[in-house]
Amino acid sequence: MSTRKQLKQLVEARSGLIVPGAFNALSATVIADLGFQAIYVTGAGVTNMWFGMPDQGFMGLHEIAEHTARIRDAVQVPLIVDADTGFGNALNVVHTVRTLERAGADCIQLEDQVAPKRCGHFNGKEVISTEEAVDKIKAAVDARRDPDLLIMARTDAAATHGFEAAVERAQKFAEAGADILFVEAVTQAEEVRALPQRLAKPQLMNMVIGGKTPLFNADQLGALGFGIVLYANAALQGAVMGMQNALTVLRDTKEVREDSGLVTPFAERQRLVGKPQWDALEQRYTGGTRAPQ
Repeated sequence: MSTRKQLKQLVEARSGLIVPGAFNALSATVIADLGFQAIYVTGAGVTNMWFGMPDQGFMGLHEIAEHTARIRDAVQVPLIVDADTGFGNALNVVHTVRTLERAGADCIQLEDQVAPKRCGHFNGKEVISTEEAVDKIKAAVDARRDPDLLIMARTDAAATHGFEAAVERAQKFAEAGADILFVEAVTQAEEVRALPQRLAKPQLMNMVIGGKTPLFNADQLGALGFGIVLYANAALQGAVMGMQNALTVLRDTKEVREDSGLVTPFAERQRLVGKPQWDALEQRYTGGTRAPQ
């Protein structure tokens, strides 16, 4: 079964599938290695880790497509790709969908913010008109070459127009052909509980650690009927803390040892990046003229 068909089945089960975010190929490898069934290619994570900048519209199509292609080469699980606003109008959305589909996306997420967009849990967001947003979703649906490619429509309207307006927009996105709905940054627990009752299409709920939405356990969200529970930047936040902890010890004690509990062992790092497989290929194609390290 293709990864696109796999993802569709997982989402339609509405059982609270946990999907962590990856910001590069190695983080995606770690996620897949731990048994997660799908990965979110996070625009915020790419912007933070690749540019060292906040999630405020600095990432472009080239960057997210490049990361998607690298991650697609590294893992075999379904990929949900954050395409921000589609990087322009409806025509740009057509180009974005075709580019990311070619790069290996199994689902492409588009949002209705005014460009330059910002993190859904920042203040100061604005959204485009409902009509323009619907046209962009229609363009995305029409642009896909593989009918199994999923389109996820996100609305940030709750922050500017209120919860009811956000639900109304999401319904219009469903009518425009979106496969998955994503109402971002709801702030009340009762709103989280209400969404699966209000919208028929499968939905994603975004659990932002430190964000505006109250945190629910993924089992709770699955019981409510959410298809996906997104932790877009848990890996990123964990990686940053890990770097801070290891480098603080290095700064203060002048050394870091493998048995410190602060770093991944050398052999484990090589396993994750596939060195044994590359050694086997070297043996096959070159006769092993170099000894494995």
